[in-house]
Amino acid sequence: MDLFRRLFTAALVAGVLSGTAASVVQQVTTVPLILEAEKYEVVTPPPVAAAPVMVGPVAQAAMAALAPAPSDHAHHQAAAPVREIGEGVPTTAEEAFQRLWTTVVANLLAGVGYALLIGGVMLLMGERVDARRGLLWGLGGFVAFSLAPAYGLPPELPGMAGADLEARQLWWFAAAICAAGGLLAVAFSRIPIILAGGVLLAALPHLVGAPHAESAAGVVPPELAARFVALSLGTAALFWAVLGSVCGMMMSRVVGSDDHGDDGF
Repeated sequence: MDLFRRLFTAALVAGVLSGTAASVVQQVTTVPLILEAEKYEVVTPPPVAAAPVMVGPVAQAAMAALAPAPSDHAHHQAAAPVREIGEGVPTTAEEAFQRLWTTVVANLLAGVGYALLIGGVMLLMGERVDARRGLLWGLGGFVAFSLAPAYGLPPELPGMAGADLEARQLWWFAAAICAAGGLLAVAFSRIPIILAGGVLLAALPHLVGAPHAESAAGVVPPELAARFVALSLGTAALFWAVLGSVCGMMMSRVVGSDDHGDDGF
């Protein structure tokens, strides 16, 4: 039980540091691009003119009597200005703060979860680690959980066309797991057939193909989407570098205390 406690402590420290670093970088890189892309989601529907209907005065009076009286809410909607594409979506301070803390919490939870995963695999492999070797583990995590899935399904901005969400999530999970298994096979095996199987396993989801929308049309400019993909992968690389090196440093103390007595954290 003490080993699991120390493993969780290492994962908690690595996850908090990596999640915090990613959150700070996102605020100056990807978040402005998301806000910019949301401007293109606001589309003004074209006004539909009703065709004139020729009715007599009796029918006109009946229609007027049956028509609901205009409410204050309807009058407010009619008087409210309609935003055009690119005009921007107004965001209150409360909404901005809510976005900030939900992003930070999501990054922290993801960091702790991934650190637990990497730390557990480190223990299972039974090899000593330190900050430098932990950085290599972080690089493997970046390739498996960010770069490999992004090759088939790059990060998307709001307003971009995409396939069914469940299909994309399933393919992303398969791509990440297959890439992780392939990397482990290549890194820790010297048997040719296992090496070949690892490469084939990593490539299998991409050979099947990622799900995409039937129409690739979208309202987001391509250059904006390309910048978002590049910055998202750069932020993910920083996240995994911090997570791997810190987790490796902390896990070296876990393994060391397990071998030479409990020195604690």
